[in-house]
Amino acid sequence: MNPTEPDRLPPIPAERWTEAQRREAQALIAGPRGGLLKPFVPLLRSPELLGHVQRLGEYLRYRSAIGVRLTELAILVTAHEWQQGVEWAIHAPIAEREGIAPATIAAIARGERPTALADDEATVYDVCVELHRLRGVSNATWARAVARFGEHGVIDLIGINGYYAMLAMVMNAARTPAP
Repeated sequence: MNPTEPDRLPPIPAERWTEAQRREAQALIAGPRGGLLKPFVPLLRSPELLGHVQRLGEYLRYRSAIGVRLTELAILVTAHEWQQGVEWAIHAPIAEREGIAPATIAAIARGERPTALADDEATVYDVCVELHRLRGVSNATWARAVARFGEHGVIDLIGINGYYAMLAMVMNAARTPAP
């Protein structure tokens, strides 16, 4: 994405929101995100979609079966794979605060496999990279992931990848500028 290209779907002034837009924006503001953040600005054009998307994201980000630390790692891999600067800018500091090593974050930013991953982190990293690059998960990686996280955890991990890839598609297409 070229940062000099104009934002195709910039924020809509609150006084121009429809009732449906206002309802969905207020749900975001009142929820754990505390505001109408950049990933949701383009989606405000489709309030019903925004509502479904943000509720899915609230579950995946804050309550997934793999926990917040590993969720943040999966988000960073997805943000890198989709070259999504907004998600990277939001989640890199959160990932570090949640316990992802700065060296791991830096390696992912460079497109390299981090060298000092804990076993659970290595499993998450491998599932994410395979999903984005191979469009599937190998038998060996699948078996490791199910053994570590159970089927519930693996499905949530796949959901995290899909959800953040969808947000990346929306923001990349809308040319939402990174902070």
